[in-house]
Amino acid sequence: MPTISVTPVILCGGSGSRLWPLSRKSLPKQFAPLIGDTSLFERTLKRVDGPEFAQPLVVASHDHRFHVQKQMKAQGAAGDIVLEPLGKNTAPAVIAAALHLKDRADGGLMLILPSDHLMPDVEMFSTAIAAGMVAANEGAIVTFGIAPDRPETGYGYIQIDQSGLGEHFSVKSFHEKPSLDRAKAMLAQGGYFWNAGIFLMTPDTVLELAARHQPEMLACTRAAFGKARRDDSFIRPDTASWNEIVGESIDYALIEKAENIACVPYKGEWSDLGDWNALVAASVSDTSGNRLRGDVTAVDCQNTTLWSVDDQKHLVGLGLDGIIAVATKDAIMVADANRTQDVRKIVTVLEANNVAQATQHARDYRPWGWFESLVNVPGYQVKRLHVDPGSRLSLQSHKHRYEHWVIVDGTATVVIEDEQLIVEANRSVYIQAGQKHRLSNLTNDPLTVIEVQTGLYLGEDDILRYSDDFNRTETL
Repeated sequence: MPTISVTPVILCGGSGSRLWPLSRKSLPKQFAPLIGDTSLFERTLKRVDGPEFAQPLVVASHDHRFHVQKQMKAQGAAGDIVLEPLGKNTAPAVIAAALHLKDRADGGLMLILPSDHLMPDVEMFSTAIAAGMVAANEGAIVTFGIAPDRPETGYGYIQIDQSGLGEHFSVKSFHEKPSLDRAKAMLAQGGYFWNAGIFLMTPDTVLELAARHQPEMLACTRAAFGKARRDDSFIRPDTASWNEIVGESIDYALIEKAENIACVPYKGEWSDLGDWNALVAASVSDTSGNRLRGDVTAVDCQNTTLWSVDDQKHLVGLGLDGIIAVATKDAIMVADANRTQDVRKIVTVLEANNVAQATQHARDYRPWGWFESLVNVPGYQVKRLHVDPGSRLSLQSHKHRYEHWVIVDGTATVVIEDEQLIVEANRSVYIQAGQKHRLSNLTNDPLTVIEVQTGLYLGEDDILRYSDDFNRTETL
């Protein structure tokens, strides 16, 4: 393994709308536990936890900053987090990362990684990166290709020069997502790989490519980064300058215009989990080709997926063939398995009709834990709050609403004006409108609270913060 350092640059943008209703803007697929108990982002962090890697640099949306911070902490990962004021595709994110890393004088490399891919073979991944480092040290821009096993129309392709020897090949051309006939021809011809969207190069190479091919994008990104401010581990580029950027993907904006590109084949299991067919393919099927997840029952079904994440609903399929049915707490989707690439159209229609489920999960995640609404009618609302160990909400007051907290599990520390109370399970407290108050969990165990709100207005923007551990100035 070469001794030169590699900084993983983990890109966390995207909403994963083709995996609706599991993936939504409020909790996109990279932060959700789709496979096992850890998220794809957490799996990515563990994949680059070896001695050859420096601390990761994460580029994420401002809206998802606390998901990133909490999951990095859970995996014992440290590193800076660049917060995009607005999603501008991957090229500005990579340029921002290169600007941040440019000041390092160690001659290191950037390993640009999506945060939402499934690559369970860590040893195979490390082997591919080691081969890529050899090529990168020789001055190449390195991409990583997946040997196709089917004529896939949902991926971009890389054509290689098959005369190459060794662990990497020269890249002849890139191809966008092909038609089915074209994909079949590529598979039959050979010499093509799926584009995994993983790149290895130096920060200087990124900036030189940007100066040559995207000077306006580079200028706007440089201006935004030049006025960036640091907030704990967060780096916040200037919003006005960032919003001037005309976004584009790293592939189209830079990589496909470059010379001296090498492709390292990755020989382990890989999936971008880009749609429901890709996600269910990562699950075990029964003898009838059904894939069953959660509280579900299939009767006389074949080649069907029944997926439930709601323990209050039992999802049943009868006589289905080639269907994907997904149940969450607040939405149910039933789709033809041949139309999974079109699931994003559902989100577009729901957004146009102002349906909250288009982007918002029933469970609303906050930096201190989460809450979900159990009853919401005019005049009152009932919520369940989960407060993580060692966390506390902001010191706040409400102009319009009154709150009644019932502790159902754990021990709460409650401040109401100048009084501090220790409230154990099966006890409650009452907060009047206008009173300063704070809910804390100072124990090592989770805290569960049932909150009953009453009042003429119960919106989440009726919060006046006086002190907050997470430096929030907005309602969230």
